[in-house]
Amino acid sequence: MSAAAAEWPHGERPLIAEANRIMDRLPGYRVEIIGGQILVSPPPDAPHTRALTELMRPFIGAGLDEVLQGIGLWLRTGEDYAVPDLAIADTDIEEHLVEDNCYDPVAFRLVLEVTSDNWETDLRTKVTAYADAHVPVFLIVDRRHRRLHVLTDPEEGGYATHRVHAAGELVTLPDSLGAEVTLDVGEILDVGRQKQGG
Repeated sequence: MSAAAAEWPHGERPLIAEANRIMDRLPGYRVEIIGGQILVSPPPDAPHTRALTELMRPFIGAGLDEVLQGIGLWLRTGEDYAVPDLAIADTDIEEHLVEDNCYDPVAFRLVLEVTSDNWETDLRTKVTAYADAHVPVFLIVDRRHRRLHVLTDPEEGGYATHRVHAAGELVTLPDSLGAEVTLDVGEILDVGRQKQGG
C-alpha cells in the first residue's frame, strides 16, 4: 500500500496521539508508525484488494483459521506499529493484545504487503521492521516489478533468506504456517495488475 511520511509538531504530543488524530481526520486511510515516523496510506485501489482476495483463498483453503486483513502489529520499539495488508496469526491472537488494537508479533506467523505507488516502504522499511519484530515469514507482492518476494529467517535488520519469484512459478510457503500453502505467482500478479493510465 502506498505510504507517505508525515511530519508532526515536536514536543506537544506523543506520536501515537498524533497518529490517532490523523486517523480521525482521514477516514479510510491507513496510519502506521515505523522507525519513529508516521506513515499515511490512502485507501487501496481495486487491483490491490483483488490481489488480497486471491491470496486469502489458498490460506483459508489450507485450513488456516486466522487469515486477517489490516490488523495492528506492535513493533516493540517505542510507539511503533504496522498494519500489514494481510496476516496469518495464531488462533489465540486476542490474548496477545498490547494496546491501541495492536498485537504482539509473537502471535504472527506471516505478514503480507501488496505494493502501491510508494513500493520502497514495503521493500525496505517494512522488511527491517518485520524482521526486527521476529515475524517468521514476510511476503511482498511487488506489483511494480511483477515479483513475489518470500522472506524468512528474521535477524537484526532484515531476513537471512530472501527469495524472489516471477510469473509462471508455483511457490510453496514454509511449514511454519501450520499448513501446506502453494501460491501461483502469475495469478496473484495478474489480478493485482494496475491498468495503465488509471
